[in-house]
Amino acid sequence: AKEAGHENCNMALLRACRWLRGNCNARAISVSSQCNVAFFQDAKEAVKDVQDGAKLLVGGFGLCGIPENLIDALKQSGVKNLTVYSNNAGVDDFGLGILLKSRQIKRMVSSYVGENKEFARQYLNGELEVELTPQGTLAERIRAGGAGIPAFYTPTGFGTPIHRGGVPIKHGSNHEVLIESLPKEHRVFNGRHYILEEAITADYALIKAWKADKYGNLVFRKAARNFNVPMGKAAKVTIAEVEEFADRFEPEHIHLPCVYVNRVIKGAKFEKRIEKRMYQNQGGSSEDGKQERIIKRAALEFKDGMYINLGIGIPVLASNYIPKGVNVTIQSENGVLGVGPYPVRGKEDDPDLINAGKETVTLLPQGSYFSSEESFAMIRGGHIDITMLGAMQVSQHGDLANWMIPGKMIKGMGGAMDLVSSGGGTKVIVTMEHTTKDGGHKILENCSYPITGKSCVHCIITEMGVFDVSADKGLKLVEIADGIGLTDVRAATGCSFEVSPELKAMSGVR
Repeated sequence: AKEAGHENCNMALLRACRWLRGNCNARAISVSSQCNVAFFQDAKEAVKDVQDGAKLLVGGFGLCGIPENLIDALKQSGVKNLTVYSNNAGVDDFGLGILLKSRQIKRMVSSYVGENKEFARQYLNGELEVELTPQGTLAERIRAGGAGIPAFYTPTGFGTPIHRGGVPIKHGSNHEVLIESLPKEHRVFNGRHYILEEAITADYALIKAWKADKYGNLVFRKAARNFNVPMGKAAKVTIAEVEEFADRFEPEHIHLPCVYVNRVIKGAKFEKRIEKRMYQNQGGSSEDGKQERIIKRAALEFKDGMYINLGIGIPVLASNYIPKGVNVTIQSENGVLGVGPYPVRGKEDDPDLINAGKETVTLLPQGSYFSSEESFAMIRGGHIDITMLGAMQVSQHGDLANWMIPGKMIKGMGGAMDLVSSGGGTKVIVTMEHTTKDGGHKILENCSYPITGKSCVHCIITEMGVFDVSADKGLKLVEIADGIGLTDVRAATGCSFEVSPELKAMSGVR
């Protein structure tokens, strides 16, 4: 105002404001109607800059929601020495299994080997590096990477080889261990034990969505959301393979906004294989009825209004014997709440709706779908009332082993370590046959196999009886099956146990 020669500063400012209003046109904020997303016609073009040694996040759970066209394009490109982060590696001849077969993958970071025989063979023979990571931890490490969080503490894996280190990553030709996992930092918060896990980011994310709009926003279908959503946020370049294009989506319907997406390709064809087709009134129990006895008794643990998670095998069959008048909601860690019965044979199977065992299922009216990191937030946060799973071994103080026999069998822990590490009042129930096929003990003083969780089991149900488990006091036999004596139970059990003074007949199995 002084430079303008005005004595009255206030008047000068007023005149300046009037001048600005008169000489500056009202302008809208300049925005683009398109996001910065490139659309490709050919999957090979979309991945042509992936170099040898790249780090890749690859979405999917089993074969559900895998980017099959992008995987095939990578195979044709011949790129090699890849580090791949994926929950599992498909099957021998489909999904990531084809990249394993062509020896293009140097290291897999996964939670589950499962039924992929080539995956297991290469790992045990020293042809492939494998970093086994609990499924929920894997999902959260990826989520953290996409959110710019370098590391976090989790209760999952405390007291196990994941915490203490020593898990084989690479074997030699004679099955000796050449590379093993390192110990992880441990801290205590509010009396609970936690270990430090570092975030995951990658050069590229290859994900599969149902639809993309012209802006690059993505929508996923049913349980095919799984790892695709968090992976789409954690890479320098995210490449999405879709089944359909749309003009635009309603904003509240978008699952992955275009800000995370760099490239989109419409798949040329989709095989969308189903690993395990299951139907109502299919399956059954073992010839001697052991499993049926376990299943029927296990179902009595379900109370009206509970949220429950059922593991692969015997536990999932317990849903067929839920007592009348009892309504429970089954959660499946691949991203489904409200799992219904198997579909009716003759109706179209849905490859986008499976449970954690990769079996075809249906959804109840109250059901919902979500991604893997959300699923394990429910689990770790103690929002599930019962977790029921199988075991190779259980110790008298509740340690659980169900994921590995060193040098012989490697299934991976899948989501089990997360399931048994949940906070709150989640009850962990083990359902299993009392002994091995050759009569060996499975209930022991201490587990001889690498453990899945420490002092985590609350109840053991076998064909011989029911044990309550205390981390401090050990085992107490509270129910015994008809036709079984205490002498039989003691002979079949590899540790001492207390007998309840109120011991009763095993419920629900007559």
